[in-house]
Amino acid sequence: MERTPTPCGFWPSDWTAARAAMASADFADLKASPAGLFWVRSDPEDGRSQLWRWRAGRAQSLTPAGHSVSSRVYEYGGSAFCVTLGGVAFVDESDQQIWCLDGLDPLPAPRRLTAEADCRYGDPYYDLLTDSVLAIEERHGPDGARYRLVSVALSDGLRRVVAEGADFYASPTVSPDGRRLAWIEWDRPEQPWTATRLCLARRGGNCFGWSGMHCLAGGAGGESLQQPRFAPDGRLHALSDRHGWWQPWAEQDGAWSPLPWAAAEADHADAPWQFGASSYLPLDDGLLLCRLEQGFGRLLRVEEGGERRLAESFTRFRHLCADTEHFYAVASAPDRSPAVIALDRASGEVTLLAGGEQPLAADECSFPEPIAYPSAGGERAYGFFYPSANRACSPLPGERPPLLVRLHGGPTSACHPVFDAGIQFWTQRGFAVVDLNYRGSSGFGRAYRQHLHECWGVVDVEDACAVVAFLAGRIDAGRAFVRGGSAGGFSALGALVAGGPFRAGASLYGVSDPLALAQVTHAFEGDYLAWLIGDPQRHPQRYRERAPLHQAARIRVPVIFFQGGLDAVVVPAQTEAMVEALTARGVPVEYRLYPEERHGFGLAANLADVLEREWRFYQRWL
Repeated sequence: MERTPTPCGFWPSDWTAARAAMASADFADLKASPAGLFWVRSDPEDGRSQLWRWRAGRAQSLTPAGHSVSSRVYEYGGSAFCVTLGGVAFVDESDQQIWCLDGLDPLPAPRRLTAEADCRYGDPYYDLLTDSVLAIEERHGPDGARYRLVSVALSDGLRRVVAEGADFYASPTVSPDGRRLAWIEWDRPEQPWTATRLCLARRGGNCFGWSGMHCLAGGAGGESLQQPRFAPDGRLHALSDRHGWWQPWAEQDGAWSPLPWAAAEADHADAPWQFGASSYLPLDDGLLLCRLEQGFGRLLRVEEGGERRLAESFTRFRHLCADTEHFYAVASAPDRSPAVIALDRASGEVTLLAGGEQPLAADECSFPEPIAYPSAGGERAYGFFYPSANRACSPLPGERPPLLVRLHGGPTSACHPVFDAGIQFWTQRGFAVVDLNYRGSSGFGRAYRQHLHECWGVVDVEDACAVVAFLAGRIDAGRAFVRGGSAGGFSALGALVAGGPFRAGASLYGVSDPLALAQVTHAFEGDYLAWLIGDPQRHPQRYRERAPLHQAARIRVPVIFFQGGLDAVVVPAQTEAMVEALTARGVPVEYRLYPEERHGFGLAANLADVLEREWRFYQRWL
């Protein structure tokens, strides 16, 4: 097929914004049990998160009409269901209460288990010995949110407090014999990726009580532990970054120790922003784990004698679980949508159970190229470069493509080398895209994450600007654009304030005034800004210097803003104040409010509208 020379940025494509938005469905929270394999699928068409079961070769939705399975504990939620004896308990999105399906064959009407209007629930775990659900309870009162670990009886909804006193809790899990309980906790001002504690308790004589509670690891601080897991033999494991990377540790000969045969110098998890992460599994004869290598996820079966790579065509693995015959994962690859996969434990053969579509042909898809590039101070930053790709169009003679720099949220989060419908939208239209893991991103070790300490708005901005010069031989450095969501929106605006090499930018529910954010933000991130920028009482000038709102006079290029009306993390007033400040100075601005969206957009119609509006906006400045 002959390619038609067309100005980059204006290429026509069948990969429309609507198609890209509909391709953003995802899976989460895999759980294997004798009753089948369960997962949650988020559907961008209606914004619902539905619970599914795979059994006997077919998938069945278990979600009652009018319900959506989603928790908002800590605002970011995560794991929102558990498999019980004969049924399922789940958190309903609308009321944040625990509901039960007391059977699965046939499906009964749902039964509400809790009725606490001032509470939310999340991270449920089924306790077989007491036929109850362990969960994190978030109680809202006059003094804000308070958290504790509770047990809720399935028979009558009676709630018992299991642990309280810490500021935050996560990841309750019970040993195979039912006698020990482990969980993660931490206190302000820490975040779960800076310092947590791994705690243990023993079950009392009446089964409902727990005694001997103690901290097994993390008590000295300066260590992030996550994902406690009991092995089949009852030994407790967890991931710890005590040695600079999230690596597997375990109880060994009465001590808490690293596993040297599994301790590669690499992260084996992302930052735990949400409940329910499962990036490794203790087995009878070793571990199944996901290792991050320069941002690429590798699935390995590791034992003392060596390791074996599995499912090598995929580049990200989440929500690992297993039964006697298979390992399971939510797996992603650069050329296909997220998939639920089953791996034969003996042969390693991969079977797709759900998802995994390839929306674009191989010659239409832009594949990620890992880059490592120099930034300020001789430091190195990372990312993935996606060249423009469209089988019907090519650049005009001598033309190089414009560049879109994408900045992830968090900011202690990461981007991954997987199929991203939004990235493909841009590359299909003649843009090159670079997806940055700027300094402070997770997946590159604790020291790399720590680069953001009191340096947010500095190192991330430096990395966003430096990558344009690094790629100058492959792109038109005079036609660069920057966009980001949430914390990435703050960094994108900061790059415009800095007078970086950008013609225009986009902020999606981005932070524009960190000091104002600190006054209204939720408890989970209540002290995060002090870690990222500094104590606002001691360093008020630092906040003013880094706040795009207070530096709006330095922005001289057009900006487009997108905001959710129900956003409780970055409230609409933040974005609207920034819009007003730029408009007053005559800077070209567009603003779009989506009244029904929260922090991070989920509805396909809105996702498509964002892409289309942003593309049309940039075309005015190409």
